[in-house]
Amino acid sequence: MNGPILKSRVTLTSCAMAALLLAVFAGRVTAAEIQVKLSGDQEVPPVQTSASGSGSVTVEDDKSIKGKIITDGIKGNGAHIHEGAVGKNGPDIITLKKTGDNEWSVPPDAKLTDAQYDAYKAGGLYINVHSSEHKSGEIRGQLKRVPDLGKL
Repeated sequence: MNGPILKSRVTLTSCAMAALLLAVFAGRVTAAEIQVKLSGDQEVPPVQTSASGSGSVTVEDDKSIKGKIITDGIKGNGAHIHEGAVGKNGPDIITLKKTGDNEWSVPPDAKLTDAQYDAYKAGGLYINVHSSEHKSGEIRGQLKRVPDLGKL
């Protein structure tokens, strides 16, 4: 006789627990570290080069950004974060600082504007390393955002 009542309580308890978990995860504010690989074939137009690069970038929910890349096989004379989708060139928005022979870092006070943050969320930012041989960029890597599972 208590079967339907017990079943109701179990269902109600399960729903309450699920709602609580959703509330906890929806309120989480976490930034994901993005791994980036740079190569000449990602340039627009593609560049034939043996140069490469890799690194990581983190964009916080307050729009602050940090990270660094290491390059190989290139004498870079400039590196920037640009706004532009895959296959498109765009303006540079953050100049990276050369912090070693083959190392470039995001300046500590770097922050995205609202529009740049929206572009980042849509996959519309990339890192470009320039050289004297390829002034518009020799290697490039798109910043592919990892979805925040707590906000699904």
